[in-house]
Amino acid sequence: MTLHPGAKRYVDLALAAPPIWEVSLDEARRAVEDETLAVFGPLDPAQVEDDSIEGPAGPIRIRIYRPEGETAGPLPAVVYFHGGGWVVGSIESHDPVCRAIAARTPCVVVSVDYRLAPESPFPAAVEDAWAATVWVAENAPSLGADPGRLAVAGDSAGGNLAAVVALRARDHNLPLSLQILMYPVIDCDLDSAGYTRHGVGLNLTRAKMEWYWRQYLDGAEGSHPEASPSRSGDLRGVAPALVQGAEYDPLCHEAVEYARALERAGVPVRLTQYEGQIHGFVRLAEVCGPAAGEALEEIAAALRPPGGSD
Repeated sequence: MTLHPGAKRYVDLALAAPPIWEVSLDEARRAVEDETLAVFGPLDPAQVEDDSIEGPAGPIRIRIYRPEGETAGPLPAVVYFHGGGWVVGSIESHDPVCRAIAARTPCVVVSVDYRLAPESPFPAAVEDAWAATVWVAENAPSLGADPGRLAVAGDSAGGNLAAVVALRARDHNLPLSLQILMYPVIDCDLDSAGYTRHGVGLNLTRAKMEWYWRQYLDGAEGSHPEASPSRSGDLRGVAPALVQGAEYDPLCHEAVEYARALERAGVPVRLTQYEGQIHGFVRLAEVCGPAAGEALEEIAAALRPPGGSD
């Protein structure tokens, strides 16, 4: 399938801008937040509450989303980790996505403002993501959530964190009902088939991912399974997975390969490849057309309890 016309326009704008390593971190982070409303479009209604929890290196800012109106509770809970190469992105940049998941499921979403690189390199983001997940599990009743229906979710680098947290949860006997991996970063290998096929000429490139990995790892070993969850020696027993990929994305190959590896380990997996779409398309709903809404509805359907509303 050809690249979606709106996605192509977004790619053209991205390629015309200076590469991220040529601007300041503050400027790069501000640019991601500033485009949020324009690229997503109309917001779903939700109740929103800002809070903070204690983390391994100080307070972690969180944002809690609940559906508006009366709902039969307790609700499923989702701990959400935003994308941005572990360097950019924030609660603000992914606010529309979290609103949409909370409203459309319905569920409680807790979005996590984990520490960013290069100021706080690996494993800081992992430690914050894990601390937030444990906190939600322990505080589910006060959040109006069902601890038996706790999921983790994330896009891109946030998908990486969700996959790593799912592995930790298995190893620490913390039950998760689902891991939602949206075009996730799964492996540090920059010579995979996805990079060979789509490593240049798109909004996410091999060069950009190489830069992100360098900031995140800061000399650490990228093959560590908490950096590259595909390198885990054993995927058995992790939470069921919904894996969403985009056709025009250098990460498309590793998403598919991870889904297949989970299946080989006996993990229930739903894998959906969105044709004609680019990395980050769910956050770009106004730009990339109906596929973003379809992906959000797929997430909502996966989170609903059996017999829940369609």
